[in-house]
Amino acid sequence: MTILAVDQLTKKYGKQHVVDNLKFNLDANKCIALIGPNGAGKTTTLRMLTGLIKQTTGTIQFKGNSQSDFRPFTGYLPQHPIFYNWMSGLEYLMYCARLTYINKKQAKMKAKELLEKVGISEAMNKRISTYSGGMKQRLGIAQAIIHEPKLLILDEPVSALDPIGRREVLSLMEELKKEMTILFSTHILNDAEEISDELLLLHQGKIVESGCMKALREKYQSLKIELTFGDEFSKYEQEILALDSVITATTNRDVLHVSVTNVDLARQEILRKVFENKWPLTHFTVNKASLEDMFMKVVN
Repeated sequence: MTILAVDQLTKKYGKQHVVDNLKFNLDANKCIALIGPNGAGKTTTLRMLTGLIKQTTGTIQFKGNSQSDFRPFTGYLPQHPIFYNWMSGLEYLMYCARLTYINKKQAKMKAKELLEKVGISEAMNKRISTYSGGMKQRLGIAQAIIHEPKLLILDEPVSALDPIGRREVLSLMEELKKEMTILFSTHILNDAEEISDELLLLHQGKIVESGCMKALREKYQSLKIELTFGDEFSKYEQEILALDSVITATTNRDVLHVSVTNVDLARQEILRKVFENKWPLTHFTVNKASLEDMFMKVVN
């Protein structure tokens, strides 16, 4: 089910098109990555979706409703969130809850529930100034979902975190997408590849590729197979190269990289050779197109 529909969304500053004629839909309970190089227009797009800035042209509809105020339906964590460091985590969440017209008693209850949900309940009474970067990001996500939005929008949620904090936030996002749709921007392609169901690739203000990860991998699939053997594999290289389905075979760091015309046929031919001749094959991989491979192909 589509929860957000964007059509011909454009933002101009003077004569410059920062965001140019975007069109996409977001479905319920999906995690969608908005990826692109710095300056591609990611933050501007997210700020228009949250209502923080007004689009020049185009429409944004939430569940078919084109009203201008989407705040009851969306939660937002900016790239550089600002906290009241003299507050405790509990006080801050209660404050955010009251801003969404939740009564005081319920605000305290929901704040405690969310602190438990995001994994920082043990620090609820500590000042935010003592929190680590990962804890602050999790607190930021908690404030963004205090009013139970249908769409959670995160702007570069892990770009400034160390590996531990990054892992904590990604795991939290994996859990939250079971309850709501998540749209997050990033230029860290491994993160997008790990947790997103779909992606929107933005370049120079335009969407140049979009779709589900599986379909995009198939579209940009490299026709390559990687092999490693338990002994010197140069003696197998010529026999593999002689197969009808093989175009080239090159070695790099003890891995034999085989370019083929047809992956399925090549798999059958190579494995038949392995079994018939009892070659000590230790690793066989059909090379999957990574998000970085796809990104570079599209952008270039």
